[in-house]
Amino acid sequence: MEVEFKFIIPAKRLAAVKAAARRGTSSAIRLEARYFDTADKALSSRGIALRLRNEGGQWVQTVKAMGDGPLDREEHNVSVDTPTPLARPTLHAGTKAGERLRAALDSADGPLLETYRTEIDRVTRDLAFRGGVVELAFDIGCIVAHGGTPQEKQAPVCELELELKEGPVVGLIEVATQWAAQHGLVLNTVSKAERGERLMAAQWARPAAKARPMAAGSHKKQFLKGPNLQRAAVANCLAQILANASEVVEGSAGEEHVHQLRIGIRRLRTALRELDALAPGRFDPAWEPPLVDVFRRLGQLRDREQALDTIGAELREAGAPKSAAPPAGAKVSPLAIVSTPAFQAVLIGLMGFTAQALAARDDGALGAAKTRRYLHKRLQALRTKVHRDACRFESLSVEEQHGVRKRLKRLRFLTEFVAPALEGGADDFLASLQPALSALGRLNDEQVASELYRSMAAKDPKAWFGVGWLAARRGPSVKATKKALSRMGEGPRFRKL
Repeated sequence: MEVEFKFIIPAKRLAAVKAAARRGTSSAIRLEARYFDTADKALSSRGIALRLRNEGGQWVQTVKAMGDGPLDREEHNVSVDTPTPLARPTLHAGTKAGERLRAALDSADGPLLETYRTEIDRVTRDLAFRGGVVELAFDIGCIVAHGGTPQEKQAPVCELELELKEGPVVGLIEVATQWAAQHGLVLNTVSKAERGERLMAAQWARPAAKARPMAAGSHKKQFLKGPNLQRAAVANCLAQILANASEVVEGSAGEEHVHQLRIGIRRLRTALRELDALAPGRFDPAWEPPLVDVFRRLGQLRDREQALDTIGAELREAGAPKSAAPPAGAKVSPLAIVSTPAFQAVLIGLMGFTAQALAARDDGALGAAKTRRYLHKRLQALRTKVHRDACRFESLSVEEQHGVRKRLKRLRFLTEFVAPALEGGADDFLASLQPALSALGRLNDEQVASELYRSMAAKDPKAWFGVGWLAARRGPSVKATKKALSRMGEGPRFRKL
C-alpha cells in the first residue's frame, strides 16, 4: 500500500518548484503509459486504474485501487518483458488491488480496451528525514485520449507527488507541510487516470460528493474503541472534503460542490469536538481555527447567492419592484479560500492522522464499553438541549435560534458517525430530524436575506419591499420551525455489546 500526497503547482511557483526538484541528487525519466478500461467503464467507475508504463525502457504493469483512507491506495506493480496490445489482469492475482480489479472485470460488459495515454517527463529525488525517506516526483506532460483532434483531446499535467518510501508517516507529514508552505502547493486528489476519463467525455462533471455512510467493516467489535472511531470518522469526513475541494481546484466546482464542502467541514468539526474525549490528545487544537475560517468564508459566498437567487425569485413572484443589486464587495473565489496555506496544512495533518498506525496501547483511550456509554450520554444531552429549546423556540433570540440549528446538526452528524453501532441503524431517527433541519435552514436563509435587503434599502428605497415581505414571514416561519422541531424522534440506542 502506498501513502502519498499529490499537489498542483500554481503557475507563479512553477519555476521555483522545478529548481527545487532538481536540487541535489535527482534523476529524470520519460514515462509513457497506456491506460485500459472496458466500454462500460467497469474500472474507472470503481476508482480502479490499470496501466502499462514504459519507465526508461522497462515496461511495468500497474493496478491502483482506492484504499480505506484518504491517503491509502492499494497498488501492485509487475515488470513485463514485452508489452502486449492489452494489459493482463491475471498478473495481479492474489493481491488486494488485483482482487478488486478481478471483481470489477467480472461485472464488466465487454473486454478491456486502451482508452488514453500519458506522456510525462518526471524528475525524482529522495528527501531524507530522521528515520525515513520520502520520494519526490515532479511531473510535466500531457494526457492524450484516443480519437478527435489534438486540441480537443489533450490535457496538460503539472503536479508534484510526495510518497513515503520508508519510515513513519509523521515524517511524510512534516515534509509535505514544509513543501506546501514554501511553494504554495494545493492538494488535489484527482488522478491522471481520472483526468483521462474526463478528457474522453464530451461533457463531464463530477457530482458534488455527499457524506458516505459510516461502515464498521469486518472489525465490528473494534468499531467503538475510541481511537478506531476517531480515525474512521475523520477519514469519512475527509473523503467528502477532499473530493469537493479537488473539484474547486480543478475549476469544475459548482454551488453544490461548495455547499457539500462546507457540510464536510462542519461534520469534521463535530467529530473533533464530540470524539476528542474518546482518546484525548490525538486531535491537534491547531486544526480548528483554519477550518472555522474556511467554513465561514465559503458560507458568506453561498449565503449571499442563496439570498439573491432563491429568495430573490420569491420576492419577484410576490410583486417586488426591481431594485439595484447589493454592492458586490471584494470578490474572493472558492479556489483562493481553499488554497490558503493554513487550510492546506490542516488537511495534510488530518490526512496523516488517518494514515498513522494506531498504538497498541493508547494511554487514556476509551474501550468499546466506555465509548458506548460516553456517546450515549452525548447523544441524549444534545437531544435534550434541542428539545428544551424547541419548546421555547419563539422566545429565543435570532442568535439562540441559530444555535439550535448548529446543535441539531451536531446531533445529526454524531448519530451518523456511530450509526453502525445503533439498534436498527439510524435511518428512522435521522429522517425525523430532517423536517426541522430544513425549516431551520430556511429560517437562516430568510435572516441572511433580511440583512442583505436592509443594506440595499439604504441606497435603493425599492428594496424596502423585500425588508417588509421578509419581516412579515418571520412569525409564520418561526412557528413552522417550532412545529418541525416537535417531530424529532426519540434518541437512538446502542446495541448491546
